[in-house]
Amino acid sequence: MDVFVVGADGKRQVLDVPEECSDLAGFESWRTTVWGSEVVRSLGARFFPVLAGTDLQVEAGQIPEFRRECAMLRENLEEIVTGGSPVRTAEELRRRISERLANIEDAARRAEGVGGGVLIW
Repeated sequence: MDVFVVGADGKRQVLDVPEECSDLAGFESWRTTVWGSEVVRSLGARFFPVLAGTDLQVEAGQIPEFRRECAMLRENLEEIVTGGSPVRTAEELRRRISERLANIEDAARRAEGVGGGVLIW
């Protein structure tokens, strides 16, 4: 996952991930089992389910809405965990999803700060 800006030439420029940040958004399988899961879809998410089929590019103007969707997922973390199949325990899955969601939320804040977008690939 990365933050990007669009240059004057119209081309996307991916920014370096700050040393104190993580670019991990989850395992490849999470595209369908977490972010694109039926539970996440049933909550009304519109950005994250895209990951089930392709990469997700959130444009600068969409960042506030994306951040609201991140907050909604965080508020419903228990439901997401219950709807998934834990790797080992529900607590471990909850922790892992929460950590990855925190990385995504951080990228969204950084993107908002520079007038950029977020790319999850």
